[in-house]
Amino acid sequence: MDTHFYAVIMAGGGGTRLWPLSRRDTPKQLLKIIKDKSLFRIAIDRLGGLFKSDQIFIVTVEDQLAKLREEAPEIPLHNFLIEPMPKGTASVVGMAAAYLQKFDQDAVMAVLTADHVIENVPYFQDLLVQAKIAARKGLLVTLGIEPTFPATGYGYIEAGEKINELNGYKVRQFKEKPDLETAKEYINAGSYYWNSGMFIWSVDSILGELSKQMPGLHKKLKQIQTRIQDNRQIGEIVDIWETIQPQTIDYGIMEGASDVVVLPAQGLDWKDVGSWDSLFTILEADRNGNIQFARHVVNVGSTDILIQSTDGEKLIAVVGVKDLVVIDHKNTLLVCKRGETQKIRQVINEIKKKGLDNYL
Repeated sequence: MDTHFYAVIMAGGGGTRLWPLSRRDTPKQLLKIIKDKSLFRIAIDRLGGLFKSDQIFIVTVEDQLAKLREEAPEIPLHNFLIEPMPKGTASVVGMAAAYLQKFDQDAVMAVLTADHVIENVPYFQDLLVQAKIAARKGLLVTLGIEPTFPATGYGYIEAGEKINELNGYKVRQFKEKPDLETAKEYINAGSYYWNSGMFIWSVDSILGELSKQMPGLHKKLKQIQTRIQDNRQIGEIVDIWETIQPQTIDYGIMEGASDVVVLPAQGLDWKDVGSWDSLFTILEADRNGNIQFARHVVNVGSTDILIQSTDGEKLIAVVGVKDLVVIDHKNTLLVCKRGETQKIRQVINEIKKKGLDNYL
């Protein structure tokens, strides 16, 4: 087992697209949608055998720390790195890299997510090992998912020259989430991959890129690094963190970096639990295309619907409807047309405008 290889799981988001089940007190990564385990626990489990528990780091927020520790008690407390406030993934990745560099100059880190489903775990681990080898050569590596349909909810990676010894490609450019027609063009071109949001690099390489492309953030990360104590705890950093300008790692670093490689991940059986719509591709439906997570349902002639209810006493009846998502949770009820669940973010914004925060 490589003692200089670390997994960094980003687990601080709220996952508003799975509202109303995903709330402030139950963020998406803590939901038990798959296999009666939280998405976070599943993300930890698929690292077994490749990383020891003290080689797994979690970047999260204070409000989620207690529940995440309950889910993964084997991970040391000092491996939970706390983001004082949301500032984007560039600062999250940077803080983790600065922390690791403090104690291990030879560290390579795999930046992973807490809300993906990956069925082919052995292949996933093989890819991480391949990526680690490339990262030790100074390359920034990302895993690219072979697109199966013209998705508009994912960013894309355009592959360039083949690198045979790595079984990968130089990255020509990163593309923002496209409209439908552009997504179709990407699919037809055959040289585009979905951006999985998973990256592998040495801490020196990523901090070097931050120094070149985001010198302001890099300076603040160096200040944070001086506050990491010998007992591996991070001291108070709010005064530094609140001055950071929010930015994602994709826009802040990856789009401008030159030594970027994408490893195609065909056969990974990867799915992003990013919306209620995504569950239609992850969970098994009945012969009428219906998925049911409710104790009492009466269905008369309805097809291709998802029903979720956390109220064991409530009966939900659906009659003659098609392509719907119905979510009943606590003090909220969501009824949404299938294919439109990405617009739940608009619902969240309206709730905030109306000052109805008790529904979030």
